Amino acid sequence: MLPHGQIDELRAAVGAGGLITAESQLQTYECDGLTNFRVLPGAVVLPQTIEQVQAVVRICARHKIPFVSRGAGTGLSGGALPAAGGVVISLARMNRILDVDIANRYVIVEPGVINAHVTQRVAADGYFYAPDPSSQSVCTIGGNVAENSGGAHCLKYGFTVTHTLALEVVLPSGELAHFGSPTLDAPGYDLAGVFVGSEGTLGIATKVTLRIVRRPEMVQTLLAAFPTPSAAGQTVSDIIAAGMLPAALEIMDTLAIEAAEAAVHAHYPKCGGLLLVELDGACDEVEILMREVRAIAEKNGAAEIRVAQSEAERALIWKGRKAAFAAVGRISPNYIVQDGVIPRTALPRVLADIERMSGAVNLRVANVFHAGDGNLHPLVLYDRSIEGQEEIALDLSYRILNLCVDNGGSITGEHGVGKEKQQALGYMFAEPDLETMQLVRCAFDPESLSNPDKVFPRPRLCADKPGPYTPHPLETAGVAEIF
Repeated sequence: MLPHGQIDELRAAVGAGGLITAESQLQTYECDGLTNFRVLPGAVVLPQTIEQVQAVVRICARHKIPFVSRGAGTGLSGGALPAAGGVVISLARMNRILDVDIANRYVIVEPGVINAHVTQRVAADGYFYAPDPSSQSVCTIGGNVAENSGGAHCLKYGFTVTHTLALEVVLPSGELAHFGSPTLDAPGYDLAGVFVGSEGTLGIATKVTLRIVRRPEMVQTLLAAFPTPSAAGQTVSDIIAAGMLPAALEIMDTLAIEAAEAAVHAHYPKCGGLLLVELDGACDEVEILMREVRAIAEKNGAAEIRVAQSEAERALIWKGRKAAFAAVGRISPNYIVQDGVIPRTALPRVLADIERMSGAVNLRVANVFHAGDGNLHPLVLYDRSIEGQEEIALDLSYRILNLCVDNGGSITGEHGVGKEKQQALGYMFAEPDLETMQLVRCAFDPESLSNPDKVFPRPRLCADKPGPYTPHPLETAGVAEIF
């Protein structure tokens, strides 16, 4: 609990209806979608205007109170985990679409606007907002900006950073800054690009200008069932090698299919690896390319191939894929959603290694991932009621991240580092690299108040001087040790 004087200041800034201090209500904000980590904040504020956000941040700056901004809380890496005794700034009430400029193809929104609502607003004009994380029906644009969220269609259309033209940002000092421009390729430093994906460590976005995209003439979605995920992965490599750029390429294994079917009844076939391919563009082009995709799938042993015959059928196919994460709760009491990236060509080898690693510790791993850009989402299944099993599951999930790095990839594709992957970041980057990143952070937040103790593998203050560093064991453990 914060001192009464500071609570009074916060109440004056946002009004009595915009302040939460009761412990029973604070518990709602003690974690995000990653429930393994929980911290009770000292207070939660719900500002409705930019001026209120500035007032709250200035109070925090004056009293050196750490703060964490929060959207819908759907993040999966502990990025919105509160700082102990600090302030959570929930942006849920800043949920207005402020301007729609169809002629110049952009929309200006507040951070609490739900992702899917942007497309709904511009659909009648023949446009859509491309980044589509699985949680797009509930996640907010502010959270998408913080994590540089992607989704199934990021293969062709790119991540949030590709579609963020300009930002209005409250800096950790309480000052207001403007990055980027509504026009593409604005001159000067790409500060909007620096801010997107910074996980709330550089400040709080209070207004976002988003690029919207013209809806294609035709969209077709193909579903192909393979005996193994490796066969589906080979098909992905062959499609890209043929010079095609699908809108989406997704793979689900047997466990993920089982979970999705139980949840939404998407009518997926039973198989070892399910591949979803979506093509969009001019009608003639899509029809020709879809024939090529079908031929490649047949060559790689697809036992069943279907093409959605209606928009309703296409929507059901995607409903199953987007429900996969939550649906795994139907087949396991507990699970960890992980997020790593590998080169597409490494898919068969890495999937085989994951199977071997999970077998060595007697745990199941469900795989559902953005195969087109090598963004894996292994879900490690476990039972918390079995003593020691959660620790084994966590260790396996971190070793899978190390495996991604060892194969030329990354520890995150779209979920961010947050609290969960701090030590894994130390496996991916050397200490001099981390010190350089810290310089950028300190340029925005010299007092280390904005979402502190996140991302980096050890606590760092801007006053710290580089010195000897003993790495955490997870930063150096070789994946081979698990075999």
